[in-house]
Amino acid sequence: MPSILQVALDTPLHRLFDYRLPDGLGAVPPGTLIEVPFGRTRQVGVVLGPQAGSTVQTDKLRDVIRVLADRPALSPEILRLAQFCADYYHYPLGAILLATLPPRLKNATPFVAGTPWLVVTEAGKAAEPAARARAQHALLDALRTAPQSRSVLRAQKQGRHAAALVATGWAAWSRVPPPAAGAPRTAESPPATAGQQAALETLLPALGQFGVHLIHGVTGSGKTELYLRLIDAVLAREKQALVLIPEIALTPQLEQHFRRRFPGRRFATLHSGLAEKERAENWLAAPDCDVLLGTRLSVFAPLPRLGLIVVDEEHDASFKQQDSLRYSARDVAIARAKQRGVPVVLGSATPALESYAQATTGRYRLIELKQRAISQARLPAIELIDLKHIPLDNGLTRPAVQALTETLGRGEQSLVFLNRRGYAPALYCPSCAWVSPCPRCSARLVLHRAKPHSNQPHRLKCHHCGFETRIPPACPSCGNPDLKALGQGTQRLEETLAALLPAARIRRIDRDTMRPRAWAELGAAVHGGEIDILVGTQMLAKGHDFPNMTLALILDTDGALYSPDFRATERLFAQLMQVAGRAGRADKPGRVLIQTAFPDHPLFRYLQRHDFAGYARALLAERKQLDLPPFTRQILLRAEAPTMAAALSYLQRAAALAPDTADVSVFSATPAPMARVANLERAQLLIQSASRRALQAFVRDWRPQLDSIKPRVARWSLDVDPLVF
Repeated sequence: MPSILQVALDTPLHRLFDYRLPDGLGAVPPGTLIEVPFGRTRQVGVVLGPQAGSTVQTDKLRDVIRVLADRPALSPEILRLAQFCADYYHYPLGAILLATLPPRLKNATPFVAGTPWLVVTEAGKAAEPAARARAQHALLDALRTAPQSRSVLRAQKQGRHAAALVATGWAAWSRVPPPAAGAPRTAESPPATAGQQAALETLLPALGQFGVHLIHGVTGSGKTELYLRLIDAVLAREKQALVLIPEIALTPQLEQHFRRRFPGRRFATLHSGLAEKERAENWLAAPDCDVLLGTRLSVFAPLPRLGLIVVDEEHDASFKQQDSLRYSARDVAIARAKQRGVPVVLGSATPALESYAQATTGRYRLIELKQRAISQARLPAIELIDLKHIPLDNGLTRPAVQALTETLGRGEQSLVFLNRRGYAPALYCPSCAWVSPCPRCSARLVLHRAKPHSNQPHRLKCHHCGFETRIPPACPSCGNPDLKALGQGTQRLEETLAALLPAARIRRIDRDTMRPRAWAELGAAVHGGEIDILVGTQMLAKGHDFPNMTLALILDTDGALYSPDFRATERLFAQLMQVAGRAGRADKPGRVLIQTAFPDHPLFRYLQRHDFAGYARALLAERKQLDLPPFTRQILLRAEAPTMAAALSYLQRAAALAPDTADVSVFSATPAPMARVANLERAQLLIQSASRRALQAFVRDWRPQLDSIKPRVARWSLDVDPLVF
């Protein structure tokens, strides 16, 4: 009887597929990647295991085309983690498994990895080849000194000698080269502060067992130093460390820091900014590395010796994916750590309220660092500029310009924060009040001006759907040719500052100017004193350490104070505290200026005292009174359709099919806050319960019925623990 395999495929269907294994392909263990026919196409799938039988008749089963032997099988650990995500996020298992792979490895085209390294094995360190095998002896001696790359071996025509050493077990191919013999394993570390030492006395004994540890440390308190010392202890046990960061921008600085600290260790990085081949090669190298540094998808990386997970800036919304599989990398990291029985360390100056609430109730261990690591460094003074009494001129007040001028005169650096890229948020007609709308979204087109002396025209762009168009010669509504830029973005702010401070060397940092590989150059320029003023968006708000930066100027943040999103003020407080934390991190005092029309808002009182704990307690009391997370659990059913009526009708039918559960509330369907994106109308249905278990059981019963609702909508999705409404 032919062997039958159960296979997971990247489809929206919540089911697995059976395929027949031809005799010539041999045994296929779970996790193996294979190519199979699917409809009129071919797909890469993941084998979950053999099947004793199938609901499909054997003669109607289709055959596996081939086993993809050029890439390793997914480990049982990753299969279990993907199953957890499928159960918790109610997403197809096959789509999750294939999403964990770099794009290049999801393609059945044969993949040839980059140059691997030949390394000596433990057996090879003491081996003695036969006297006549002089070439093998010489190569083995060379390997005992340093690993040899395949390209060098080919150039020296030593391929057959390398193969002979591999065959005897005296050498092996590795995707990540180990350090040369005699290389130091760890560089000397700076003395620990009293706060760091107290934290280590709590954390070090906890290595080797599961636990969630929340490090709440003020900006500049040395959280990274704690991570490094914990990683050092884990590496001494021959285990691996996974470090998750929210932004690609933080990768170069952290990687450089880690490499200096661990010169004799093997590193790999994973993020979407890498070229496809490099990303695939780094994923393949992960099992052999000592430290893996990456963004959210790295939580699924193959790490067979995993001993520690660190989630830096754990509060950051970037850890939650907002499309397809809407997972939280922080929460999946905790689930993976629990499966493996290893600790997970969450770090932030402004923890998410969900994490902070867990810590205050004892489910997570709370570790606080209340002082900056550099003894001379003090938390910056935060001053408010009241826009009700001080007028704006091109987005800046006179005290703000004066502070920038004084900082420049002292030879110190400034940061000007405006979380809005482009030249202006919209184009405006003063005659009829027309404001540039996106034809595809419920949003305005943002004005982007071309670089000076370029032949490119100025453009209007939608930051939601990507639509672009040229600036109209006259108002489309009334024909007025005198259109104005409305508001200010980072591009216009840079232009304004250049006119006000012509001697200043200004650099703009946003998604329009930066690419992942440019961050290392930026860090060198700032540290080298080649930049006086950094103008940027949230890309600059976290993780960066610039010792000579003494002034942070924060513009136009009031919108969050009256946002309908209940998380808006929590995010704003975190953002302001993170930006403020860039100032005064060394021996020079820092100063923070915030332009606001609401200086009496309670948020600013807590901010000026650097009192996150006080503000968190106030917000948690408010959330508890209103039955909002973290005191309730939420799931959003989202629907997109060509018309709003169709989207709302689908959700109303879905609500009618919902199980009648006393512990679960199903609210009315409503248009989404951003009601139209890319020509699709969007609506949502909120489901809420104080019990996670009750909510999960409700959705398990309800989800299978959602596919049966007629007429169908363009798309629907479930968002478990939503962050964005």
